[in-house]
Amino acid sequence: MSGDQHLGPWRLRWRNKVRVDGGNEVLVARSARVRGCYFDIKGQGNRLVIGPRANLRGVRLQMLGNGCELLVGEGTVIGEDCFLSCREEGTRLSVGADGMFSRYVKIMAGDGHDILQDGVKINPARSIAIGDHVWLADAVTVLKGVSIGSGAVVGIGSVVTRDVPGNAIAAGNPSRVVKQGVEWVR
Repeated sequence: MSGDQHLGPWRLRWRNKVRVDGGNEVLVARSARVRGCYFDIKGQGNRLVIGPRANLRGVRLQMLGNGCELLVGEGTVIGEDCFLSCREEGTRLSVGADGMFSRYVKIMAGDGHDILQDGVKINPARSIAIGDHVWLADAVTVLKGVSIGSGAVVGIGSVVTRDVPGNAIAAGNPSRVVKQGVEWVR
């Protein structure tokens, strides 16, 4: 990550609310800007990495389980009242470099509660991968098991339940690809 020194969870305690159980790893690049955020990391063996020049303001990050990983790439901006969650063992939520997430975005690798059929869980969590230079507009929801390719744009209020290819625009509830071969500029 660009040779930027990473600091531990104490780096987050200034201007943020932080609850991190022991046995978890928190790495925050010195050049990252993280303020007004809430971090709730419970379980063992979880790993949170916030890359160089990432900018998070008023974001809630939740990791409840064991062996979860949440990565925020270099230069990614995540707006106020966004919620990123890994809630079950072994889930991974990765956000690439240079992304831009507007306000009220929700990204959830699990459903939050178990649904059982004949005593067997039928709604397991699944990892989420978001590529580099992805723009998620206001109030987008990204659900478990989704991949969003680099250069993609997801329109306001969309609910992403299926993969979105790179350099495409997706919109709607559920979202669908409405245009391909696009580029976007900050």
